[in-house]
Amino acid sequence: MGDKLIPDVARLQASIEQLSTFRDAAKPGWTRRPFTEYYDSGREWLAEQMQEAGLSTSIDAASNLIGSLPGSEPALPPILIGSHTDTVTGGGRFDGIIGVLAGIEIARRLQETGIRLRHPLQIVDFTAEEPSEFGLSTIGSRGMVGNLTAEMLELRDHAGLKLADAINGQGGDVAKLAEQARKPGDVALYLELHIEQGPVLEQTGHRLGAVQGIVGIQRCRVTLEGAPNHAGTTPMNMRNDALAGFCEIGLAFERHCLSHAKDAVGTIGKIANEPNASNVVPGLIRFELEIRSLERSIVEAVYDAFAADAAVIAEKRSLKLSIEILSRSDAVQVEAAVLEQVMKACAAVAPSISLPSGAGHDANQLARIAPIGMIFVPSKDGRSHCPEEWTDYADVAAGTEALGSALLVFDAHGERVAE
Repeated sequence: MGDKLIPDVARLQASIEQLSTFRDAAKPGWTRRPFTEYYDSGREWLAEQMQEAGLSTSIDAASNLIGSLPGSEPALPPILIGSHTDTVTGGGRFDGIIGVLAGIEIARRLQETGIRLRHPLQIVDFTAEEPSEFGLSTIGSRGMVGNLTAEMLELRDHAGLKLADAINGQGGDVAKLAEQARKPGDVALYLELHIEQGPVLEQTGHRLGAVQGIVGIQRCRVTLEGAPNHAGTTPMNMRNDALAGFCEIGLAFERHCLSHAKDAVGTIGKIANEPNASNVVPGLIRFELEIRSLERSIVEAVYDAFAADAAVIAEKRSLKLSIEILSRSDAVQVEAAVLEQVMKACAAVAPSISLPSGAGHDANQLARIAPIGMIFVPSKDGRSHCPEEWTDYADVAAGTEALGSALLVFDAHGERVAE
């Protein structure tokens, strides 16, 4: 792999622990929500770290914090390394955070080793990757690639604050979003290090994962209407029980997901029962489900089979069924040449496999304009978005080393790799 950028494990650990001190102590875990004083304080510290690593800092129109290092060929488009430092409420110390701090550590090692890249390098802390109080996620990366619409900017949080005003209040300038939006060709490559947020690496004994792609997601809302009635006086064979119908339909959905278990996952995560009383036969059920896969055809196959079974079950039970598709997002595939080089970089550092990402990332947005590559490191017990979230610091360092190796390869041979 040529030159190596061996990270300082102790420095990485100290950075993660220091950034985790910027949190809302009134909430569980390591809570650092975007557009709060805790987030602003963390970013002030982060900007200082970027500057100490030899990066010049700026905030773009979408309020992303960017640290920049010039390359020897400034006409080349930059390579970006990024992630996010906001957390869910009650979150952990590693999700997103390690991707930004790994980028800064790589910049430090470039300075310390005297290696100069051909491409400019930009380390990005994207604003509000997690679902925000405005009902929107990946806000900063959306804004960077021109996918933050006028309608989105009008969204308001529970206090009535408009998203556009929140972005401006955090140093952005929504009036310049269109002007600054990056287009295909403006970024040579986007790289991201992230915790897996699942159990596969740990359970298979691997320390690094080269991400094949990010799954597409289809979400649906299903309504089952029966007939509410007295629970004591209505015979079992004379009921139109919406909840009983849901139970059968839910198991059918699980069965169809299991039939594609190697390639898809499906979840019913939200349900409402009316009138929700112990002595009333349920008359109305609303539930929401999602299907995730790297293959659009598999998502459609699971959905079609589920919808057909649901219709049969509803008719048999004399229930009225309606299914509304709430959203569809296409999968993001990592280009074969990029995946090959990322896998080589990982395998040179530690036992590695390739695997899909079942969660969304800022890479979803960057893939609209540039090739992407991602590296996963293990999550203990597969836990994430909780205070128990943990990744060994040695694994963070291994992921950082692999990320740095991939960066050097793409910087030196990026045009040929892309071909």
